[in-house]
Amino acid sequence: MNWIGLQTLVKREIVRSFSIINQVVWPPVITTLLYIFVFGVGLGSQIKTIDGVSYATFLIPGLIMLQVIDQTYSESSSSLFQGRFMNSIQELLIAPLSAVEMVAGYIVSGLLRALFIALLITILGFVFVHTLPQNWGLYLLVVFLVAVLFSALGIIFGLLAEKFDHIATLTTFVITPLVFVGGTFTSNAFLPPLLRRIAEFNPMFHMIDAFRYSYAGHGDAPLGLSLAIVGTLAAAALAVALRMTASGYKLRV
Repeated sequence: MNWIGLQTLVKREIVRSFSIINQVVWPPVITTLLYIFVFGVGLGSQIKTIDGVSYATFLIPGLIMLQVIDQTYSESSSSLFQGRFMNSIQELLIAPLSAVEMVAGYIVSGLLRALFIALLITILGFVFVHTLPQNWGLYLLVVFLVAVLFSALGIIFGLLAEKFDHIATLTTFVITPLVFVGGTFTSNAFLPPLLRRIAEFNPMFHMIDAFRYSYAGHGDAPLGLSLAIVGTLAAAALAVALRMTASGYKLRV
């Protein structure tokens, strides 16, 4: 492992992220505050508790996952596509970096960005609704798995995309709809039996539900099942990203 090269790539990605702070920090903060006030205050006044916890405690984990998913996917997909578009990716290709090290660089930088955003929103949750995770180990584990999954998906779509609009395809038509019907704002227990059964096949539901365990101590699905699904998806996406990078897919002209 070329640790110096890996460290340099991670540092470059972090510097890149925080050089566009108006896209990295303020949007998730403002969006989260809006959700807290609109749903936490408005809907929370009508729904006092869900599954034995306050609505605010139920809501915050979903908001954290919403931003972690969006930020990690955006980090790797936009960086990789921009490198291809501007042809600066050639700097990586001629550097003494293997495919594993290149993918690891994007994954680690996405993970660090995810942890930063997750902790930032956790602080907002503590300040405004006075809730904190009960299980920090599970909190970090789920953030890690989700960050790896969507960073890898970002690499895949960053390689597949022919223009910037293609990067938004997964977000617009898959990620956002599945997140919003994945138990972010309400429990699946509120759904009719048939829709509840269909929702159990939504991978976003298992990500949010597993993360909610770290706050509430329970969820709508077995924790082991949700972790297994998220871990399997992360491993599969990572394997595809490694394969595409190693083969030089759309990297070498």
